[in-house]
Amino acid sequence: MSAERDSAVGEQGSDGGRKTAGAARTAAAGTGASAASAKKAAPSKKAAARKPAAAKKAAAEKTPGATKPAAKKAPAKKTPSAKKASSAKSSAPLRKAPAPRKQVVAPKKATASVPAAPAKTVAAHPQGESRTALVRRARRINRELAEVYPYAHPELDFENPFQLVVATVLSAQTTDLRVNQTTPALFAKYPTPEDLAAANPEEVEEILRPTGFFRAKTKSVIGLSKALVEQFGGEVPGRLEDLVKLPGVGRKTAFVVLGNAFGRPGITVDTHFQRLVRRWKWTDETDPDKIEAAVGALFPKSHWTDLSHHVIWHGRRICHARKPACGACPIAPLCPAYGEGETDPEKAKKLLKYEKAGQPGQRLKPPQAYLDAGGRAAPPLGAG
Repeated sequence: MSAERDSAVGEQGSDGGRKTAGAARTAAAGTGASAASAKKAAPSKKAAARKPAAAKKAAAEKTPGATKPAAKKAPAKKTPSAKKASSAKSSAPLRKAPAPRKQVVAPKKATASVPAAPAKTVAAHPQGESRTALVRRARRINRELAEVYPYAHPELDFENPFQLVVATVLSAQTTDLRVNQTTPALFAKYPTPEDLAAANPEEVEEILRPTGFFRAKTKSVIGLSKALVEQFGGEVPGRLEDLVKLPGVGRKTAFVVLGNAFGRPGITVDTHFQRLVRRWKWTDETDPDKIEAAVGALFPKSHWTDLSHHVIWHGRRICHARKPACGACPIAPLCPAYGEGETDPEKAKKLLKYEKAGQPGQRLKPPQAYLDAGGRAAPPLGAG
């Protein structure tokens, strides 16, 4: 019965309701009037009920949105619009191709630029100290040292810029005390650049012998005196670019002269300064010019000259090269190198030098502020 009903419905979908009624009459003739009438009524009602469904299927076959006819009609009709659509579809993936390339390149640039900043930070501050923290700690150390050495001053005796530049050249590879004990005889005999420029080298060498490397130093001081006379009219210039042109004068000497004879800020990077700023982790540089730039960036320019005095004084009196007196250091809580020297307070006190140990300083004629603070003048050359 189910097969017969399916065939009836299929015929309905193609030829309509008349063909179904005729088939019902033929079947009724072979089976009897009563059965025929019953069968005739049943299929006719079902056919009538399924007519709308057959109509919907026919309408769906005619519409372009149906899945089966759409697949058959697409290859059959080769219209220009279909060709354009197919070409557009084929070109669509090509247009999308650059997109993944951009997505690949962008992360590479981002990852290359992100680690650059932290890499420099780690190199500059091996202990993980930020730039801001470093600046604050460095300036606090300078403030503490200013309270410890309120009388800090250049430890070379001089009365004018000429005497200071000569004394600074002579201080290479020796102590300021030895220079101060030697220059009185030199300036007494050659008080001006003109006098020293015309001096007999052998006589100058004899005077400068106690300072060491006296032949080279004699050549330098006579040469710079001649340059002052010939190029600057016998006057010491007050500019860095002019000072470094003088024989024996480098940036360190030039900044000593500028800061202490002309009042122009400068950082003096001598051996003590280099040692302490590296111990304090202000910089890891070893070249004096790079140290000067690195430390100068931590402080206002107006602090540079006094900063140099504070650091150098501390290096000469407490933070020595071989045996730093860590147990007597006033800035021990701020020092990353604490413990490299003697930490016992009583033993550390025995390592102090100059006025901190009750001993004379390096100047024969120190400023009054130094004497008022308990400092003692150094003895002249040859005295006990």
